[in-house]
Amino acid sequence: MLVERTVFLSCSPQKCFAEVQTLRLMLHIARPLVRFAPIEPKVLPERWEQKEYLVSVRIFGLLPMGRQWVNISGRDGSNEFGRFYMELRDNGRGTLMSKWDHLITIQASGQGCSYSDRVEVRAGLLTPLVWAFAWFFYRHRQRRWEHLVANGFAYGQP
Repeated sequence: MLVERTVFLSCSPQKCFAEVQTLRLMLHIARPLVRFAPIEPKVLPERWEQKEYLVSVRIFGLLPMGRQWVNISGRDGSNEFGRFYMELRDNGRGTLMSKWDHLITIQASGQGCSYSDRVEVRAGLLTPLVWAFAWFFYRHRQRRWEHLVANGFAYGQP
């Protein structure tokens, strides 16, 4: 099942691209719904590299949801069509999900950028529940993105 959502951010696509590559951003926009703890490697990098990471996932920091493989890949197409374009993909899987394929797309748009989340989930009989969670979670993430941009990327803000 698929969840897709796009939001306009009033920051440069280059700034958005730089931030989306950071662990700091992922932890910030997932709070307080989802908490991640590194398993392998024992410490996650400040900037994502194109490789796999194993994390444990907790909903609201309390409810264990098992382990999740985060499999990062990306493509910077800055020169495509003469404008900025970027993709970051987490083609992950985990204890509950056989597929969590999340594609982030950032494109120049007017005086800012469009930021899109597209996630395909598969979790057997739990797929409808996982899809409903993803639908809510990506709306939450994009609201957190908008708030972060509006506050000049002040990560200390709730």
